[in-house]
Amino acid sequence: MILVTGGTGYIGSHVVVELLQAGHRVAILDDLSNSEVSVVERIEQITHQRVAFYHGDVRDVELLATIFQTHAIEAVIHCAGLKAVGESVVNPLAYYDANVYGAIALCRAMASANVKRLIFSSSATVYGVEATPPYCETMGRGSCTSPYGSSKAMVEKLLEDLGSSDPEWSVTILRYFNPIGAHPSGMIGESPQGIPNNLMPYISQVAAGVLPELLVYGSDYPTPDGTCVRDYLHVVDLAKGHQMALKSLLQPGIKHYNLGTGQGVSVKQMIEAFTQATQVPVPYRFAPRRSGDIAAFWASAEKARRELGWQANKHLHEMMVDTWRWQQYIAQR
Repeated sequence: MILVTGGTGYIGSHVVVELLQAGHRVAILDDLSNSEVSVVERIEQITHQRVAFYHGDVRDVELLATIFQTHAIEAVIHCAGLKAVGESVVNPLAYYDANVYGAIALCRAMASANVKRLIFSSSATVYGVEATPPYCETMGRGSCTSPYGSSKAMVEKLLEDLGSSDPEWSVTILRYFNPIGAHPSGMIGESPQGIPNNLMPYISQVAAGVLPELLVYGSDYPTPDGTCVRDYLHVVDLAKGHQMALKSLLQPGIKHYNLGTGQGVSVKQMIEAFTQATQVPVPYRFAPRRSGDIAAFWASAEKARRELGWQANKHLHEMMVDTWRWQQYIAQR
């Protein structure tokens, strides 16, 4: 059985679907701070399989002990954590507590249960401001522009130190670029509370009339159209990367992989792609830059292709169509 922390969240729920469809049994731990329990039911409807669900925080050591005592956990995929760059600048203590201490508590529980296979959800932000795209795994971690990025870099370092201290540990660190889209069933996707921090749900909520307009943060970046450039990949492709990365845990050691498309797309290009795919206009206006944002980055995903056999296959049009299908599902609930 695979334990997925944060398994009802945006990324975690898609990872759980891919694991179940690949024949794995899954347990989910989630505090529902940015999701809802109905996601479990929808996962089961999509896959026609049951999952074991635990409502709780990854920092709850007693609950962790119970999960490891109750189930024969073979490996853990750690997706739980806080993830909004701007929010982390305003409330850094919450991010270090949830992300860094959460990883420490989880690893302690895993060690006590003698479960030493872990996939960690990291971020391209760990490359820092010094890196130039495309980002590749041979680059060192740089100076992060936000507590969110710093918290991910700290967890990477503690996992590397843990692996050095105990060669039985097998840890695979997956550095996400910018996942968007939703499951093609239209039943699970990104559903943030309040005004979205991420671009794609912001676009779709404006298109649906939930929000009046999209704020584009920054129009004067050194990019072709002045707006930020990112490497957007379909969340289903990202989720498949986790399932395929399980085989990397068969050998001990610490591994790092980028999960991205290898192509950069600007915010303005994203708005245009959404309108073209859905024929729905997205009113927007420019706003000042956000603290912590980098002008442009995208991945080199060659290592993941070579060693895991993984690559992003879904195109931008499909990401837009699936996002809009999910937004319409939300409106109908």
